[in-house]
Amino acid sequence: MSDAPLIAGRGIVKRFEERTVLDRVDVAVAPGEIVTLIGPNGAGKTVLLRALLGLAGLDGGTVERRAGLIVGYMPQKFAIDENLPLRVGRFVGLAGRFATAEIEKALAEVGVAARIDAPVQGLSGGEFQRVLLARALLRKPQLLVLDEPAQGVDVIGQDALYDLVANVRDTHGCGVLLVSHDLHLVMARSDRVLCLNGHVCCTGRPETIGKDPAFAELFGARAGESLALYRHRHDHVHDAHDHHHHHDHAGHTHG
Repeated sequence: MSDAPLIAGRGIVKRFEERTVLDRVDVAVAPGEIVTLIGPNGAGKTVLLRALLGLAGLDGGTVERRAGLIVGYMPQKFAIDENLPLRVGRFVGLAGRFATAEIEKALAEVGVAARIDAPVQGLSGGEFQRVLLARALLRKPQLLVLDEPAQGVDVIGQDALYDLVANVRDTHGCGVLLVSHDLHLVMARSDRVLCLNGHVCCTGRPETIGKDPAFAELFGARAGESLALYRHRHDHVHDAHDHHHHHDHAGHTHG
């Protein structure tokens, strides 16, 4: 039983009017596994997350969730009223009934304990994403679902954020399903990558997926090469001054 996936979508089909947005997509996340969905804008990544979480209906296929599955979901867009004075601790606590100590612990785990009394509106992009992560963690999720968690965060901050997600996985043993378009950073942290463009173009371990012709077709021939190089460097270089100078935005899809 313990090897059974936390969540599994099989043959998922989703249509909007005449357009098929998801065409027979299979995806599964096991406990302790980081699975990343990548693909161009409009590829159906957010739609797939919502379908898996039961927030959107299906036009075909099935979704199986482990009984009693607890999900921590970090949506892509989170609008907060600029005029509403809302402090970080209160905002995080809105996710349910939690003791102050629990809220403090969650904020400490993601490195923003000092901001508990700060107004949410005053946070930097990176701090806000960490606060959203703390909010998702409060529920002690078995599955963490993160939609573009690094948007609005600079490259160094993104790197730290993905490290944090990997640490959370190590600490809690939860599965992680992540949507992103920054190939390099994501690849360094993922166990499995699923390349989506309406259908599953290719899927596999990060070190092999860059060699897949479908990957090259979607992200450009150089993306696979720079990816292999990046992983190699990431595995071998631990130099504090190495701020990833090789970011040639292969991850930002062309067209």
